[in-house]
Order: sequence, then C-alpha cells, then structure tokens
Amino acid sequence: MAIQKILIVDDSPTERYFLTDILVKKGYSVSTAENGEEALQKIKADKPQLILMDIVMPGQNGFQVTRAITRDPETQDVPIIICTSKGQETDRIWGLRQGARDYIVKPVDPTELLSKIAALG
Repeated sequence: MAIQKILIVDDSPTERYFLTDILVKKGYSVSTAENGEEALQKIKADKPQLILMDIVMPGQNGFQVTRAITRDPETQDVPIIICTSKGQETDRIWGLRQGARDYIVKPVDPTELLSKIAALG
C-alpha cells in the first residue's frame, strides 16, 4: 500500500516546516509532533503510515520513542525513518537496532528522503 499519511516528529519548528513543505508538495498528508510524548499520542489517535523521527529532543529521545513504537503491537507495523543530525555510524546502527527502517542525516536531501519513502511504499 502506498504511503499517504506521514507523522514528522522533531522539536525544531524550522525542520518540521522544511520536511512538511517537501512532503505536502508531493501529495502526502502530513501531521507533526514536537516531542516523543506528543508523537505517541498522535500515533495512537491517528495512525500514520510512516514516521520521520528526530533523535535529539526534550523528554524522550528519538531512540526511546522508536523503541516504544516498534515494541507496541498496535504500532509496530508503522515504519520509522530517523532524520537526525547525529551522523556517526554507531548512531545509525543503534537507530536501526531500535526498529527504524532507515536513517537519514540532516540536512535532509529532499530527493534522498522521497526515494526512501517510495522504497517503503
């Protein structure tokens, strides 16, 4: 099934706007969350088909939220792409171990992002 509904989880308003702009122009339906707690509520209320997850956020970090999502039977089938400034290989490996399907380092290249979403759909 093609992906339509995407949840962006990032504490940066600029990053949320940037990612939303890319996705809306390509016809995706986008919602946003500023932190992990808000993301978990939105996922339960209106299950997205894909989550773009930042790592460095107040409260729970993106690794913790990704782990919570992928361990919950209600949400474990929602793919997660981590979008973060943490570019170390160990961060990428850890993110994938938490259950993320893919890992993108900021600044996000729109073409790379859209191709990774298409590959999941």
